[in-house]
This record gives sequence, C-alpha cells and structure tokens, in this order.
Amino acid sequence: MAALVRGLRSVRAFRALGSVLAAPKTTHPQCANLRKGFHCAAVRLQDGSKDDKTSPTSSSSTSSHAHYQSEQDTTEGFQQASAAAEEGSRSNTSYQDQSGEQEEEYETEEQLQTRILTSALEFVPLYGWSMEAIAAGAETIGLSSASTGMFDNGAGELVLHFVAQSNAELNETLAEQHNQVQLGQAEKKKTAEFLRDAVEARLRMHIPYIETWPQAMSLLLLPHNIPDSLKHLSSLIDDIWYHAGDRSTDMNWYTKRAALTGIYNTTELVMIQDSSPDYQDTWAFLENRIQDVVNMAGTAKQVQSTGEAVVQGLMGAAITLKNLTGVNQRR
Repeated sequence: MAALVRGLRSVRAFRALGSVLAAPKTTHPQCANLRKGFHCAAVRLQDGSKDDKTSPTSSSSTSSHAHYQSEQDTTEGFQQASAAAEEGSRSNTSYQDQSGEQEEEYETEEQLQTRILTSALEFVPLYGWSMEAIAAGAETIGLSSASTGMFDNGAGELVLHFVAQSNAELNETLAEQHNQVQLGQAEKKKTAEFLRDAVEARLRMHIPYIETWPQAMSLLLLPHNIPDSLKHLSSLIDDIWYHAGDRSTDMNWYTKRAALTGIYNTTELVMIQDSSPDYQDTWAFLENRIQDVVNMAGTAKQVQSTGEAVVQGLMGAAITLKNLTGVNQRR
C-alpha cells in the first residue's frame, strides 16, 4: 500500500514537471539550462515510479531504496539547473547594473570638447586658429558643425588646448628622461644644456603651425585669455626647472623662473620671424641667452629687475604681434 501511495505521488510530480517542460521554448541560455535540469529530473523520477509499479511485492527495503534514489536524482537535477542558471547570471554581471539595465559608457562635455579640439588641430594649417577649424574637427569625428556652440571662448579655446597639450607632452618627455637617468640608462645633462634642449623641444612643437602662430599668439594676448595663457606659461617654466633638478625655496626660485620666462618669450618671437634652415638662428639666440639664467644670483633686486624685463617683453610681444598680424588691440 505504501508503495502504491509513493507511486501516485511520483506520477503527480512527473505530470507537474511535464507541464513545465511543455512551456514554450526560450532562447535565453539560463532558461535552457534550467529546462534541461528539469527534464533530467523528470526522466529519473519517471524511471523510479516505473520500478515501484512493476515490483509491488518487493521487500520494503528495496522500495525504500528506490524511493531514496529517486529523490536523490531529483535533487541532483534541480542542483544542476540552479548551478547553470547561477553561472549564466554571473557571466552577464559585467554587462548589467544592479537594476538589470545594461550599462552605457558616458562621455562628459569636457571630454567631448577635448576630442573636437584635438581633431581641429589638423585643420589649423588650412583655416588658421578659427571657428572654421573647430567646425571641421567636429565633422571629422561625426558631429555637426553646430557643435562649435559649445565653445564660449571661440578660437581662443583651440589655442589654449594646443598649449596645454604641448606642455603635457613635454612634461611627459622630461619625466621619462629623468627616469632613464635614475635607472642609469642615460647620463644627466648639465643645467644649461638641459634648459636649452627643453625650451627648444617645446618651441619645435610650433613648427607645424608656424605660419599661423602669430595669430595664435595674438589670441593668447587678448585680455580674457591672458589669465589662462600666463597659467600655462608658468606651469611650463616650472616643469622645466623642476626636471632640471631645481629644488630651491628662496628668492632664487622666482629669479630663475622669471628669467627663463623672459627667454622663452623672446625666443618665440625670434622664431616666428626666422627664415634660416631649421631655425638655426633661433637656436643660436637661445644658446646665447640660456647661460645668463644659470649664472644668475638670487637677490631681491635682481628679481624685481627680471620681473620688469618680463613685463616689458610681454608688452613688446604684443606690439610686435600687432604689426605682424594687423590685430587691433583696442577693440
């Protein structure tokens, strides 16, 4: 009698599982694995029920063993299905967030502007430092030319982007050279040689845009661009001195940086008017000026005179650029 009751229960369980297996097929891998587990469990359960029906007169120990085996097989089937579903869930974790929605990469407005301006540099030789170059850069990366409306400062942002990018590139190069010296893979340069090479390397980055660089300099000298322009220039000079090994904390710190700033500005002015092969006259001018910075003593009086020289150099640069580009500085 007990065997008959267990047989009826097995048949009911089999029918319930059969209704699950009869459900419409799905293409989801987790459901497929789960259905496969159910199917295995149902088959094993059916086999167990048949054994009970064909041997009603068997001993109670044999019937109990068959019942235990059937339950064990059913449990194993559900465990296999659960394990498959869990594995499928883990495989999709990297593509979904906690709410189950697929994650998407997000680009900030600043990152988008950087991509546009970087692309626009390619068109500077053709359009100059202008909104036309920015519009062409936007179209190159698949955006509308109307994207230029993102730039409140107009063409000045393109120049400032180039300056910041060039400074970062030089700083990375100087850091790599410093690491090579620390590892014994290169010899340390003398201070004068290091400063000359660093300034030359930075100014050579202007060569692809040398025909339009006077226009860029005039944009940097516009009142609303001067704060950012001076910030980038100060950062550049400080990076050069830092990698040159200068760790001074007294007045000499200001003296060296003010002097190198003046040399950089005047060498830049010489460069845009230089017609010698590979700008040899510019590098000769730089060579003659750089030793003055190395030999300069750090006194307050010299700091003041050097600062005045830098200001005068900037004013002279503005006048020179006005003559070169025809920019009306009064507007």
